[in-house]
Amino acid sequence: MNRIAYGPVPSRRLGRSLGINNIPPKYCSYSCIYCQLGRTENMLKDRRRFYGPEKVFSDVEAQVRSVEEMGDRIDHLTFVPDGEPTLDIDLGKEIEMVKKLGYPVAVITNSSLLGDEIVREELSGADLVSVKVDSVYEKIWKKVNRPHGSIKLKDIKDGLTDLSRSFKGSLITETMLVKGVNDSKEQAGKTADFIRKLDPKIAYITVPIRPPAEEMVEVPSDDTILKVIREYSSRRIRVEALTDREYGDFTHTGDVKDDILAVTSVHPMREDSVREMLERSGDKWELIEKMLEMGEISRKEYGGVNFYRRIFW
Repeated sequence: MNRIAYGPVPSRRLGRSLGINNIPPKYCSYSCIYCQLGRTENMLKDRRRFYGPEKVFSDVEAQVRSVEEMGDRIDHLTFVPDGEPTLDIDLGKEIEMVKKLGYPVAVITNSSLLGDEIVREELSGADLVSVKVDSVYEKIWKKVNRPHGSIKLKDIKDGLTDLSRSFKGSLITETMLVKGVNDSKEQAGKTADFIRKLDPKIAYITVPIRPPAEEMVEVPSDDTILKVIREYSSRRIRVEALTDREYGDFTHTGDVKDDILAVTSVHPMREDSVREMLERSGDKWELIEKMLEMGEISRKEYGGVNFYRRIFW
């Protein structure tokens, strides 16, 4: 069974984030062209039970205790799985349970199910929710996010608006820019107009820094990114561009192979980060070569850097 809790890992938004992988690979309502985990194999819109709240809580509690014993820091417990976390019908109960561990709880969602009032109610238990808004144009949204056929953009936008009005925690937005697809001045202006209505604590502009699902995906130029930022800033939106890698250690909690598999099932790792983890654990690079040989992980060069990702099929 896929390990549910992993990390903490360095997060550009959340500090030291202990990840909660509450969805098996790869059940999602989107198959984004830039997804670092590849194309969606199990396209799904209807919510269902996966692991169950007791199993999720047990794994998270064990990981938290292990990290605490090591003296490492946890800033957030974050639902950021292989797929879309809100597909888990037990999400509300799981948020309630892991909050008892004493750390702020975050959920990173693609926003696709926010038209469902029950989903919005469940998210209300979190301390922070990050929502995806890659485009407000139907044609571009479908091109970038490749949603399940029954999902409607209008429902998402209405759900985002309702969530922004009712949510008491920190609401942040994330927009992934893809060169030549959703990075024009017109696109940025319309997206910023909508995000302004949501009044997020901060709006993040991101770019694909890890190997994407589709080869055609490219990072926009620095000049384009600056122009997008100006569109947001001119609307008095607090905006921040996340265009560099995360810096910081990936926590090693015991079996380094197990840790690498747990992290790379959700978060492809740069080679320098893998080497740093091995150095701290006292293991040799031969372990990675053996994992590659056994077909447990893959290696892919992107932007002049080797990335490692877990293989499930």
